[in-house]
Amino acid sequence: MTSPRSDLSAFAAGLAARLPATWTSECQRHAQHADQLPRTVKLWDNGHVDHIVSQYVLTHDAVLHGPAGQQLYVAERPRYPHQFVVAPLTPAGAHIKPHHFAGVAEPSGIAVPKDPARAAAQVARRVLPRYEQALQTVLANAATHPEPPHRPAPPQVDQVLTLTLYGDGALGAPYKSVPVDARTTLYAHGFQYHPHQAAFLLPTAYENTRRALVIHSVVQQLTAKGIGVNLRHSAPTTTAALPPASPKTTPPTSRTR
Repeated sequence: MTSPRSDLSAFAAGLAARLPATWTSECQRHAQHADQLPRTVKLWDNGHVDHIVSQYVLTHDAVLHGPAGQQLYVAERPRYPHQFVVAPLTPAGAHIKPHHFAGVAEPSGIAVPKDPARAAAQVARRVLPRYEQALQTVLANAATHPEPPHRPAPPQVDQVLTLTLYGDGALGAPYKSVPVDARTTLYAHGFQYHPHQAAFLLPTAYENTRRALVIHSVVQQLTAKGIGVNLRHSAPTTTAALPPASPKTTPPTSRTR
């Protein structure tokens, strides 16, 4: 009995023959869901085609190979016996890296009728223009930015101010640890010198928002001077108070009667 669905291999070959430029088709059968992953992991789609390949076991699929390394994925559309799905695949090559796709809209795929001529017309109109544009953008990114744009490490500085948030809510730094060039900036932003604590401290009356604004401004001004700024919590006190010493006991003396 003839299946009402067109044979995938024949459909893929007919679709390839009708697309612009030169395309060839390659079909493959899969015994289990894992077998289709090497192909579907390259799917350049964020719509229903991606949903299909992630949710259904596709016993067979096809890849069309076109000009300039273009590839189209073709598979049956489950529950729709008179349709197939066609979607682009991401470009391959050691020079193509994940950061080259950043900011590039996925071209995605579409569902097409089982008639190769009608399907080819829809793919040429709705898929290929988006695919070619996205592909050219990725290739341009690979050419101009071969390596990921990693953030550089901060420059080494000779002076560093470490502000400490103490357990009692005070924020400041011991006087001797404050670089001389940073003291005026701390004074200007409300820090006060407490001689009995030998520290610059921000008034505890400052509420959180005002304190955050002060810290932000201090960081901006000191880093502009080449002074590094750290913010830390004070180390918790882990040493327990020693218990009082036990009174010495004197053994009873024996009396000679």
